[in-house]
Amino acid sequence: MHILVTRPEPDASQLGERLATLGHDVYIEPMIEVSFDTGEEIELDEVQALIATSRNGVRALAQSPALEIACRLPIYAVGPGTAAAARAAGIAQVIAGGSDAAALLPLLAERAEANGGALLHLAGDRLAFDLAGELSDLGFTVLQPMVYRSEAATAFSEELIGCLEQGEIEAVMLMSPRTAQIFGGLMARHDLTHTAERLTFFCLSEAVAHQIARLGGGRVVVAKQPNLQEMLCLVADVAAKSGPSVGN
Repeated sequence: MHILVTRPEPDASQLGERLATLGHDVYIEPMIEVSFDTGEEIELDEVQALIATSRNGVRALAQSPALEIACRLPIYAVGPGTAAAARAAGIAQVIAGGSDAAALLPLLAERAEANGGALLHLAGDRLAFDLAGELSDLGFTVLQPMVYRSEAATAFSEELIGCLEQGEIEAVMLMSPRTAQIFGGLMARHDLTHTAERLTFFCLSEAVAHQIARLGGGRVVVAKQPNLQEMLCLVADVAAKSGPSVGN
């Protein structure tokens, strides 16, 4: 299949390599750009544990002078990808939770101590769930420095516009509701909504599918579980049933 990958870098290139290894043609155009340049300082005095709800939070930590201290603390991580990133950064005690920040809440309530020191959430500038507020209601002290920023794309490249218009892209990988929202908005901005009818949208979750469904048209398929491996299985299943790709 000819697949458009919309993730931010470096995740986009990593996913593209995996898809190419599986025999797909990949076009990469991130819908979000992540920056660590203006992130807030990470202070770990009297912190009992860290919370990472994305790999970008771990990447920010890996660039911070606080990493040495952080490696001696436990970290609660959303999903296998973020947990793997934490281990790669040198953190030995990684506690992997569910697929989103909300799924971490019961795990933290069970294993962390409300009076054992602050929890530090490695947060971005946009939060889909008020984890700090929920934890505060349970009696925890939560620090939430903004350690990275994410800027939405404001236009498609001319090359991508041409690929969509000419039907050279068969499928789009969408890994977050915000990415789906941005992609749908830019499709409308460039008057490309009619091209959606021939696209398959691979969605990480029902929340992602809900956002892209607003575009109208196209085939929307959702991973059984919200993780990258299930997304790759979904692509393989659809590709096997679709037959040879255009141009192959």
